[in-house]
Amino acid sequence: MAETFDNMAMDSTDQALIALLRQDARMNVADLAYKLKVSRGTVTNRIRRLEDKQVIVGYTVRLRPEDEPERIKAWMGVQVEGNQTRLVIATLLGEPGVAALHDTNGRWDLLAELEARSMVELSQVLERIRLISGIRNTETNIHLATYR
Repeated sequence: MAETFDNMAMDSTDQALIALLRQDARMNVADLAYKLKVSRGTVTNRIRRLEDKQVIVGYTVRLRPEDEPERIKAWMGVQVEGNQTRLVIATLLGEPGVAALHDTNGRWDLLAELEARSMVELSQVLERIRLISGIRNTETNIHLATYR
């Protein structure tokens, strides 16, 4: 079943490609093709299409938490409208400010772990997330300290 993002059909291969790139954005096309069981041309074309449609908006480097003591961390509870969960998940997985995404129960459908270098950057992340189609409501809490 294909999901759509701004009139772009995203199938399970696109979602698997995004997941692999989130694990290692430097993975080469040959390795991506092997893992997805598709041709290198297919991977290249899909990456280009995802970039052109701004589903993929950039690539990043992750550092060990102890090497970034000033990094701002926050948790965002996300309430999804109707049956939009897959679309919202795929879109959030493409958001560079989302460090991890969890399915949960209770008040929130999803729990997103957010990371930013500054409050300005965190504000930009929050603004981009609030514009995602299919999100009904969010609540964000900034991480202040860890005791264990």
